[in-house]
Amino acid sequence: MAEKAETCSGISVAERDRRIAEETVALARRLFAEHSAFGGEPADFAAALERLALDAPPPRVRDAAAIEGIAREPILDLTLAELARAIRAGAISACAATEASLAALETHGRALGAVARLWPERALARAEELDRERAAGRLRGPLHGVPLAHKDMFARAGERDEWGTTIFRDRRAERTASVIERLDAAGAVDLGRLNMVEFALGITGHNPHTGHPKNPWDPRRITGGSSSGSAAAVAARCVFGSLGSDTGGSIRVPASLCGLVGLKPTYGRVSRAGAMPLSFSLDHIGPLARSAEDAALLLAAIAGRDPRDPTTSERPVPDFAAHLGSDLEGVRIGIARGDLEVAIDPEIAALEREAAAVLRDLGARVEELAIPALAPVNALRRIVLTVECAALHRELVRTRASEYNPETLARMAPGFAFSAVDYLRALVLRAPLLERFVAEVFARCDLLALPTCPVRTPEIVATDTGGDDAFIALSNAMAALVGFANYLGLPAVSVPMGFDSGHMPVGLQLVGPPFAEGLLLRAAHAFERATGYTRKAPGARL
Repeated sequence: MAEKAETCSGISVAERDRRIAEETVALARRLFAEHSAFGGEPADFAAALERLALDAPPPRVRDAAAIEGIAREPILDLTLAELARAIRAGAISACAATEASLAALETHGRALGAVARLWPERALARAEELDRERAAGRLRGPLHGVPLAHKDMFARAGERDEWGTTIFRDRRAERTASVIERLDAAGAVDLGRLNMVEFALGITGHNPHTGHPKNPWDPRRITGGSSSGSAAAVAARCVFGSLGSDTGGSIRVPASLCGLVGLKPTYGRVSRAGAMPLSFSLDHIGPLARSAEDAALLLAAIAGRDPRDPTTSERPVPDFAAHLGSDLEGVRIGIARGDLEVAIDPEIAALEREAAAVLRDLGARVEELAIPALAPVNALRRIVLTVECAALHRELVRTRASEYNPETLARMAPGFAFSAVDYLRALVLRAPLLERFVAEVFARCDLLALPTCPVRTPEIVATDTGGDDAFIALSNAMAALVGFANYLGLPAVSVPMGFDSGHMPVGLQLVGPPFAEGLLLRAAHAFERATGYTRKAPGARL
């Protein structure tokens, strides 16, 4: 405990942190008791993901998309896929798309608090180069000329790399992140970086140092986090897509609250080299987009084995977009029931029932399905996340605690109170619990469905409480239905399933067995085409 006092110098909530740690271990003890600590080792987890993967790809049933008339639409209202087709056809230039996106980010994006920094000269020079290449009959890849901007945690060599904190103000990256290199190779234009929760440690989106991003559907409300600026910018039609990170829902929750498609791939599907680490056992990189097709294009560009990241899988990357025309006839979808840890808001529960009816109309076999209790799994995830985060930040917290946001410290601090035994047991249990979850759930369904976030979107002012007990309780509730997929490494997507009585978006989460991204995107695409929710845009203008 002396080590904790030293490490947490400057943190005034040590007693609360010890209590949170004790409560978390008590929740996890149920699973500790069920599995022997000698039943495996942490390395077994990657092998289990590969062994339990869905190997059979869905059939290819897809019509060619027409581009006639596309240039007459406002550029920023196009989806990423529509813009990419228009640029390839010469109906829109990369320069025109880049200029429109930069202008929107400079105005509406900054008003929403979505922007960290932009690189207009670099971006326009890149767009001009890509336009010359297209005119000469050369295309870099499927994203040729498409402007994107990303969460402020993906390095670009020579550019500032600040991770949503003032502690690293003006720090410059030495090497570009692998996912950014792959987007470059696919022809994308990198506009700059978007605001985020400090060190990506927070599900609400709050950041008093850089400013709280505002939800485009209602600027009084939170975006969700930690990919807050990414969600706000994509939802506001300032940019066509963005990469975010998801350690406990940080792609899917902002997607749900901002009316987007947000995809967390299988652990190991996408490289994390050159991206800010939060919890190396739980971090996932994935896209925030306006449609499932957009997410499919972005995932295909960034996925695959990377020598710079030894956790990446050797599994081949399919053409995710090729599966999107398939219907859902015969696909088994289980509506999650049982101990979900939190109560689901009645309006959200009603939207989930409506979503189940839509899926049935699309040909899916939809049934309620009891799943293993989520509370103990979420407790194990919190142990792993907070301990690994505390290890990464130990020296900074010891020497510069006063420079952290109070919300960041509140989420991190319990990690200093867990024992090494608790942490190692939580790691060892991942493989057997993944095996059990797949056996108990995916033996009876192909996809699992549940709300992405069980609570309605709160207002910023009501939740800007400086990391107190109410803030932690809200954060845990918001992540209660998403964090298990991080701990188990399972792929999951959030797709809009309607709006609550306050006209705020609500997301449906679909979770699949390992490496089932193709089936997830196929289901999300069919659902969005049937409902039209992803075509709705926020009307808020500041």
